[in-house]
Amino acid sequence: MGNRGVLLNVVDIHSHILPEVDDGSKSWEISVAMCRMAANDGITHQVATPHANDRYHYDRLYLQGLVEQLQSLIGSAPALSLGCDFHLSYENLQNVLANPARYAIGNTHYMLVELSNYSVPPKTSDCFTQLGDRGITAILTHPERNPILRENLQRVLEWAEQGCVIQLTGSALTGFWGDRARRAALWLLEHDAVHVLATDAHETEKRIPILSTAREAAAKVCGEDVAEALVMGNPRAIINNQKLPYFPRPKIARDYRKISN
Repeated sequence: MGNRGVLLNVVDIHSHILPEVDDGSKSWEISVAMCRMAANDGITHQVATPHANDRYHYDRLYLQGLVEQLQSLIGSAPALSLGCDFHLSYENLQNVLANPARYAIGNTHYMLVELSNYSVPPKTSDCFTQLGDRGITAILTHPERNPILRENLQRVLEWAEQGCVIQLTGSALTGFWGDRARRAALWLLEHDAVHVLATDAHETEKRIPILSTAREAAAKVCGEDVAEALVMGNPRAIINNQKLPYFPRPKIARDYRKISN
């Protein structure tokens, strides 16, 4: 289905490329460099997803203006759109239920959802149900990096079964986030509970906008066709507000073991 190395038409649905709005890019120069790096890696569409949490206010109109300004600086490649790294809290949940389009990726019904590293509410499944009732499909971001979820990855399988899209950080598969995150990522891949790989890029030195190496690592676990679905078919369906072409039923975790911290 494709050759190893850099692919074209890769879509990155999670990146912090907008300057000076959160803990991502610190300048326009860095933002432009991140986009150039992404384009050189074959990424043709990148979603800017600034944080929306207690620390960082999410002003959709202002941020859309930054996306347009950045696009004017880099030209047509990669194409940019706006989303949100949505922190699941009670206040945020009430906001999104009242205005579902505010935090979504572009004009789609998909929205990134990040869970706290310190507390995952028992009723998280109910929150996903409430979002679904408002027409929002939650994309759970980087569960492999969440120390609480690593204690019970079975929950992630259950959310995938519920209809949540599961997004891994690509660099977790290459060991950047440490052995525990890598083992958790591999376990989720092996149990068919991963639908998208994304960069969660923040800068150009360490947390970089590169997906080719992650795609190659995934291919060793689940094959070329699935690996390419995780960086091409599925994320492109998301930005086009379409049903994901690859959405298998998660395998029952008879061999579950917690990835201790």
